[in-house]
Amino acid sequence: METIYLAGGCLWGVQAFVKTLPGIITTEAGRANGATTTLDGPYDGYVECVKTTFDPSQVDVTALMGYLFEIIDPYSIDQQGEDVGSKYRTGAYSEQSKHLDEARRFIHQRPDAERIAVEVKPLTNYIPSATIHQDHLDKYPNDYCHIPEALMKKYL
Repeated sequence: METIYLAGGCLWGVQAFVKTLPGIITTEAGRANGATTTLDGPYDGYVECVKTTFDPSQVDVTALMGYLFEIIDPYSIDQQGEDVGSKYRTGAYSEQSKHLDEARRFIHQRPDAERIAVEVKPLTNYIPSATIHQDHLDKYPNDYCHIPEALMKKYL
């Protein structure tokens, strides 16, 4: 099993989508690459993300990036849908350089690579979100989500 942290705007929808994908073992809503060590207070540079544990014999980072690009506007900076602010930026974060290399290769092979605003950076720290944010759309399916409903069910 391997882990990558995917950011695609509001983590509720990203988690709901990612956990339907083939090869996904577990997901956890959280925050990546911020300046603090607690959930108290402001985001302090954090991006909302989903800790994604996957089976590399079933899915690789290239495929995960492809799935991520289905649910985001890869050209948007600090905004996905109605969610605005740097905590809603898009990205892929990992402690493994092979994951970052694969994510960068995915982006650089696209004909529009120079326009893409998706971060690919080493994971510097991670904090899980509060329990209420874990699997949020399972508990509250009518809450706002920037991901179209058809995509949320595409891989079920």
